[in-house]
Amino acid sequence: MKIEGAHDIPAPRQKVWEAFLDPERLRQAIPGCEKLEALGNDEFRAVMKIGVAAIKGTFEGKVRLADQKAPDSYRLAVEGSGGPGFVRGDTMITLSDIEGGGTRVAYNADVQVGGLIAGVGQRMLGGVSKMMADQFFGRMSQLLQGQG
Repeated sequence: MKIEGAHDIPAPRQKVWEAFLDPERLRQAIPGCEKLEALGNDEFRAVMKIGVAAIKGTFEGKVRLADQKAPDSYRLAVEGSGGPGFVRGDTMITLSDIEGGGTRVAYNADVQVGGLIAGVGQRMLGGVSKMMADQFFGRMSQLLQGQG
């Protein structure tokens, strides 16, 4: 399943870059994220509670940052499993300046799901993924503006 989009964040690119690599800010911004701890080498252990339709559960997994080209882009690889199944994703994140001093964060993800959660269908998963992305970027914007 492909998911892509872009969000404008009213903060300078360097500040946005730093926030997107800060485990505590990421934990606060990721919907359902209960724990995000650094393992070293740009790798993190994550625990998230996620619900899609009637299927809810806790996922545990790893998040890894790669191909970092500060402050322009990086790759985010996610792998997790739990009661509802598994999720694997690879996302390219690109930051660029926009008029007025903000930053556009574009993402292009390739996500695979399996198990019970895959049974809800692509359309539902796509909608939920987009909603979670919107929540994440909205929350990150608030944190960057000191409203967190």
